[in-house]
Amino acid sequence: MTVAKKTLLFSKPSAKVRRDLRERAVEIVLFLAALTSVATTIAILAILLYESILFFQKVPLWKFITDTQWTPLFDDKHYGILPLISGTLVTTVVALLVAVPIGTIAAIYLSEFAPVVVREVVKPALELLAGIPTVVYGYFALLFVTPLLQVFLPDLPGFNMLSAGIIIGIMIIPYVSSLSEDAMRAVPSYLREGSYATGATRLQTALRVVLPASISGISAAYILAISRAVGETMVVAIAAGGQPNLTWNPMEPAQTMTAYIVSVSLGDLPHGSLEYETIFAVGLTLLLITLSFNIIGHFLTKRYREIY
Repeated sequence: MTVAKKTLLFSKPSAKVRRDLRERAVEIVLFLAALTSVATTIAILAILLYESILFFQKVPLWKFITDTQWTPLFDDKHYGILPLISGTLVTTVVALLVAVPIGTIAAIYLSEFAPVVVREVVKPALELLAGIPTVVYGYFALLFVTPLLQVFLPDLPGFNMLSAGIIIGIMIIPYVSSLSEDAMRAVPSYLREGSYATGATRLQTALRVVLPASISGISAAYILAISRAVGETMVVAIAAGGQPNLTWNPMEPAQTMTAYIVSVSLGDLPHGSLEYETIFAVGLTLLLITLSFNIIGHFLTKRYREIY
């Protein structure tokens, strides 16, 4: 056996060992990254539950659910979550009324009608909306949208849920349009070609073939947009006012759950006080609402999922 063959014979196992070690190291790094996210989620849940249990030992759950006033920082204390829930839901509905139609129409245009050049310019431009800091959106709602709305609605107060909801809707348009457009483009071409073969127009194909075929992906985009709207903080904290009113009128000021959390989490509350524990009770309620939407979205996606 020559020297070269002996060298090759002994170098092969060492190269394989090095490759296996590298793959093992990458696998461990990926596992630790996944474990970190799971451990963080579990830690957040544990803290929310622990502090919320302390809160509900002092405030009955029934009063928390049914009381129509939320004044934990006043002398006359009430701990009813309903005003915060109504503020959150009203701003979310207004936001969806803006984002869903505009985002869906934009997705249909980008997927079925727009030339490639236009799509490559418009889609990144739309996604830039999601990159603007939310505090900028908040002051834009307060200083531009509200005065503009007051031209048509003179009785509209300076702080209101309408302008906050409109701006949240504009902010979440990229979530609807981008994900919906991806779902539509994933529809196989033979479905479109079959529709054209029957004499259907592009609009008929888009609305009656592509849209139903991608409904599972579109519904997932809607659920993500709902979760984003429910969890929005800065826009509602700046533009909607900080008054926890139990109202369903979007033209009135109100306070959302996230706005309450950010308004009292300024370090002034003594740790362990009942007022401090309200932060976690409200946070747990917000988590349960968001989780409910995500579960509904999961079942909708599963129910209408099409496998081609």
